[in-house]
Amino acid sequence: MTAQPSAENGLLHLLLADSATPGATASTTPDAAEHQEEASPVRSVEPDDHPRRRHVRSPNAFEETLQRLLQMVRLGVVAPGEQLPPEREFAIRLGVSRDTLRDALATLAEAGYLVSRRGRYGGTFVADQLPPDAAPAPGSPSDVSAEQLSDALGLRMILETGAAREAASRSLSAAERDGLWRALEESRAATAENYRRLDSRFHLQIAELAGIPSLVAPLADAKMRVNNLLDCLPLIGPNISHSNEQHEQLAVAILAGNPAAAEAVMREHLEGTSALLRGFFA
Repeated sequence: MTAQPSAENGLLHLLLADSATPGATASTTPDAAEHQEEASPVRSVEPDDHPRRRHVRSPNAFEETLQRLLQMVRLGVVAPGEQLPPEREFAIRLGVSRDTLRDALATLAEAGYLVSRRGRYGGTFVADQLPPDAAPAPGSPSDVSAEQLSDALGLRMILETGAAREAASRSLSAAERDGLWRALEESRAATAENYRRLDSRFHLQIAELAGIPSLVAPLADAKMRVNNLLDCLPLIGPNISHSNEQHEQLAVAILAGNPAAAEAVMREHLEGTSALLRGFFA
C-alpha cells in the first residue's frame, strides 16, 4: 500500500504552535533545533515561569501529550493513512522529551489509532481504519457532552483538592496514618482487574481523613462518575505508573502535615486524569 503524504498542513502547525519550543519553528530542522537548544547560553537562566519551562516541567506531560495526539487524530488534522512528523522533530514541536512522545505513540498504537511501518518510507502513521470507539456510540457511557464532562471533572476537583488539604491539616491518629499508607500500598500492588476499585479506596481514605463525614458521600459519587468514563478506556501503563507516583507524593504530604503540598499534588493528579479524558472524549 502506498503511504499517504505527511500531514504538514496549516492546522497541524496551529495545534502545535502553543507548545513549540522557541527557535524550533516548522522551518527549523530537528538537528538544528536540538543544536540551538544545547548551544544557547541563555537557556539555563530562563525564569521558572517562562512558557517553555512550564511546558517541559509539566507534571502531566504524558497525559497532555496523549490528549494532543488524540485531538489531532479525532479532529482529522492528521487523516487516516497520513504520516506523523519524524519523532525528533515532533518531540521538539510538542515541547516534550522523546521518551514521553514514544510512550504516548506506543499507547495509541496499542489502542489501534496508529501503526508503525518500517523501511525506506516507514514511520508512524494514523491507522487507515480507526477504532470503533474513536467516535462514541450513542447511548454508551462515553456518549457524554463537553458540559457533562466539565461538570464531572470540575466537581471532583473541588471536592478532592479540599479533602486533601483538610486531611493534611488534621492531627491524624496512628490508625489513620496506617490506614492511609496501607491503602496506598494496596493501590500500588493492584492488578488490572482491581485497579479502579483500589484506586477509589485510596481516594476515599483521604476523604475520610478530612474529618468531615458528610463529604465522603458526594466525593464518592463524583469519583464514580469519573470512573464510569475511565472504564471506557484501556488501562494505560505509563499513566498508571505516573498515578502511583502521585499517590505516594500525596500520602507523604498528608502524613507530613503539609496542606499546601497535599492540595497541589492532588490538583496535578486530577489534572492528569482530566487531560486523559478530554483527549478521548472531548
